Amino acid sequence: MKRIGITGSLASGKSTASKILGYKGPVFSADSVVKKLYLQKKFRKYISKKLKIQSSSNIKSLIKQKILKDKSFFKKLEKIIHPLVRKEMVNFTKKHRNKKFIFFEIPLLVESRLMKNFDSILFIKAKRDLRLKRFKKKGGNKIFFNILNRKQFNEKKKAKYCDHVVVNEKNLNILKKNLLDILKKYE
Repeated sequence: MKRIGITGSLASGKSTASKILGYKGPVFSADSVVKKLYLQKKFRKYISKKLKIQSSSNIKSLIKQKILKDKSFFKKLEKIIHPLVRKEMVNFTKKHRNKKFIFFEIPLLVESRLMKNFDSILFIKAKRDLRLKRFKKKGGNKIFFNILNRKQFNEKKKAKYCDHVVVNEKNLNILKKNLLDILKKYE
């Protein structure tokens, strides 16, 4: 079993890369795990209590408002969410231990010091302007992009911890070719 981490800056194309590689093996998405957590009423109540938020019904928008007012609020949120994501990551690895490849799409892989958990790490890279454009296209705004972008290491620092850097600034066919060329090295 080869455990391959996929990371990159905000809106660089990590999910697109994961979809391309998904036919080679199962993909764990940290973002998907977080989305599923927020769908659980029990989790929303728990996080509301821990973060002292009045309502649990529209918690995501309330959390965004708190982050906009106080950037340190992120740390509190991460202390709750990251252990739950890591637990799911362990379960995913156990479930798929017989597969040739398993992929892990983790935006904060390097920032969370998870490098030792992978046989290889792919860093998906794109210029900041292009990433901002992609983020806005998905409904985000520039202010929140800047806040989230600052949470991540800069690209040079992050790339130092990765085995492969894949530039995602052209079209899908080029991205696919580059990813599959890298994967061939591990087959």
